[in-house]
Amino acid sequence: MTLQQLEYVLAVDAYKQFSTAAEKCFITQPSLSAMIQKLEDELGVKIFDRSKQPIMPTELGTEIIAQARLILNESENLKQMVKDRMETVSGELRLGIIPTLAPYLLPLFLKDFSEKYSDLKLSITELTTENIITHLKKGILDVGIMATPSKDNQLFEDPIFYEEFVVYAPNENAILKKDYLLAEDIDANLLMLLQEGHCMRAQVINLCALQKTQSSLSNISYEAGSLETLKRLVEAHSGITILPHLAVLDMDEDQMQYIRFFKPPAPVREISLVTHRSLAKKRLITVLKEAICDNLPQSIKKTNKKRVVDFDIKYL
Repeated sequence: MTLQQLEYVLAVDAYKQFSTAAEKCFITQPSLSAMIQKLEDELGVKIFDRSKQPIMPTELGTEIIAQARLILNESENLKQMVKDRMETVSGELRLGIIPTLAPYLLPLFLKDFSEKYSDLKLSITELTTENIITHLKKGILDVGIMATPSKDNQLFEDPIFYEEFVVYAPNENAILKKDYLLAEDIDANLLMLLQEGHCMRAQVINLCALQKTQSSLSNISYEAGSLETLKRLVEAHSGITILPHLAVLDMDEDQMQYIRFFKPPAPVREISLVTHRSLAKKRLITVLKEAICDNLPQSIKKTNKKRVVDFDIKYL
C-alpha cells in the first residue's frame, strides 16, 4: 500500500470517473485503474462498485476512503511541520471563491501575494457556495473564500471581514429621495436578483423577506449570472438591485449618486476562509489570510460585525 494509491482512490471518489481522475492525477487511465486494483487485491475488498455510473464506493469502500483521507492529511501534516520549522512557504494551495467576490477581492491582494510568496502556487477556481463545500469535503480544494455561516460541522470557518450590502437604483426616485433605507423601502417587483445557486441571492431574499420576485420588465423574466450584469440591467431599465460593498468601489461619481446605504445597523455578509477540519496546510492558510487582510480597503476594514444576513445552503 502506498500514499500514491490512496491519492488515486480519493481522486476517483471525487470525480466519480476513472478517466477524469486519471487526467487530474496526470497519469493514464489504465495505470490508475491498475494501481487501485492492486490495492483492492492487497486489502481483499472492492473499494468501488464499477457497475454503477457514476462510479460509487462500496459500503466498506466508503470507510476505506475516509481512512485514506485521514492518512494523507497526516502525511501532509508531517511535510508542513517541517516547512513551518524551516519558515518556508511553498507548495500548492487550491482555492475556491464565490463569483460575487472573485472580481473584486482577488485583484486587491494577488499581486502582493505572488511577489511575497513566489514559491507558493495558488490555484484559483470560481465556484458557487454549494460546490465549494462539496470540493472541500472531497479534498479537491484546500480552502474556500465564501459567505458564512454555512452551518456545516465538517468545516472550519474563519471570518476575515464583514461586507455591507448597498442598494443601487439609478432610475427610482422614491428610493433616491431617502438618505438611508429600510428593507421594506424596496419594491419587490422592481428588484433584480442573481440566478439560483448564488448564496447572495438567498441573502437578498432573506434581507427583503421575499419568497418570490418578478422582473420589472413585464414581458421579460431574467435572473443574472453576475453582479456586473445586474448593474447594467438596472442602469438600462427601471429597477433596483442590491450589491456588496466591494462591487461599488470602482464606480464613478455618476454611478455612486445612485447608491443608498441601509439604516444602521447595516446588513452585512460575513466573508470567511473555510477549510475542512482535517486540513493540514494551516501555515499556507495563515499567509493567505494575512495577504487578504493587509490589502483590504479601509472602508471594509472598519466595518465591524453588524447584522449578518443569513442564508440556507439547501435553498441555493
